[in-house]
Amino acid sequence: MIMSDFKDFPRTGRIMGVDWGARRTGVAMSDETREFTFVRPPIVAGRGDDIAKKIADMAVAERVVGIVVGLPLRTDGTESDTTKMVRDFVVRVAEYTNLPICFIDESLTSSTAAELVGLHNQKEAKEKLDSQSARVILENAIAVINRLH
Repeated sequence: MIMSDFKDFPRTGRIMGVDWGARRTGVAMSDETREFTFVRPPIVAGRGDDIAKKIADMAVAERVVGIVVGLPLRTDGTESDTTKMVRDFVVRVAEYTNLPICFIDESLTSSTAAELVGLHNQKEAKEKLDSQSARVILENAIAVINRLH
């Protein structure tokens, strides 16, 4: 179920952060307490792969209670073609799971992730950045959820 905000998002339990990409989709998980977050290997899109199904299956395997997806907005807050692709991806994920799914603005997550892990060259960044970005998305969502208490 796609939610418009975090107001009714589960307050406890593991959650998944997702940074969708046309080639690689980054994934991160929290622990039960949401004090710690962990990256998972990115899901690399192959011919005929259904990344939405893989995300839903991973959510079941990891026993998460909700999914947070980074929403790429322009700096002025408007939506782009990529924003529409992410929204379409989330609709497909929702077809495979009844878990609550919420968006969070992903502005600057890639640069924040790169700084956090000290990635400076482009090749290294491409290999590691997606799931680190998902981790930043997840940590931002946890902060928002915690402020709602």
